[in-house]
Amino acid sequence: MLLCVAFSAVLPLMTIVNYSVQDIISPTQKVFVGTEWFQSVLRDPELHAALLRQLLFCGCVLLIQLPLGMAVALAMPAQGWRASLALVLLALPLLVPWNVVGTVWQVFAREDIGLLGQLLLRAGIHYNYAAVARDAWLTVLLMDVWHWTPLVALLCYAGLRAIPEVYYHAAAVDGASRYAVFRYIQLPKLRGVLMIAVLLRLMDSFMIYTEPFVLTGGGPGNATTFLSQYLTQKAVGQFDLGPAAAFSLVYFLIILVMCFVLYGLLQQADGPAAAAGRRQAP
Repeated sequence: MLLCVAFSAVLPLMTIVNYSVQDIISPTQKVFVGTEWFQSVLRDPELHAALLRQLLFCGCVLLIQLPLGMAVALAMPAQGWRASLALVLLALPLLVPWNVVGTVWQVFAREDIGLLGQLLLRAGIHYNYAAVARDAWLTVLLMDVWHWTPLVALLCYAGLRAIPEVYYHAAAVDGASRYAVFRYIQLPKLRGVLMIAVLLRLMDSFMIYTEPFVLTGGGPGNATTFLSQYLTQKAVGQFDLGPAAAFSLVYFLIILVMCFVLYGLLQQADGPAAAAGRRQAP
């Protein structure tokens, strides 16, 4: 296991660290530059704009997908063939490969042959994701919501099914409303599941690349150029291996710090509830 981790993670990481402090002139000629590439990358205004777009996208993803996924899970049947059918249908978007998702939405949103484009055109709404930055950004967001909300819904559904029926029986005896059941039974019991969903969706949305690349190529302009595409342009398009390596380390640290802070906040919020539960336990 250690060898596999070293081969798949440690060695590539050390290679990136090596590239980030050198100016690679040719395969046989390298010059040590220290932190020059890090300073250059951190002062890059294009990086600042891509980071802002990335943070805005991640915030919208979490604000939409978490409540929507929980609502879908609450509306699903609890058991029987309807529950099985709902689970299968819900999981279908998750089975579509990332590059195919971008291609599907590329056709779906076209104004001439796409269903979405045709509906908006007939409704009198001017829509063109290939030319209008706002339309492109909203299309990428809608595409991600369609693709990954089922994951949140499945996690919430599993958490709901794990709640013992005795809680619902006690709530029925007390005459609790549906909102009270959700507020005082379901939501506290889903805290751990929601923590997993938040971390998964934060990391995945912060590293999104394939879907917007296939759909818009990062355009129009730089409207959908997120951090991963900015890194690819540096490394592959411009072949600036030193700056690209430095930025990849900065990118990695940003994700690591965000997840660490978010996990700490969620754990801190979970602490008082857990302590209250222990105090009330007989």
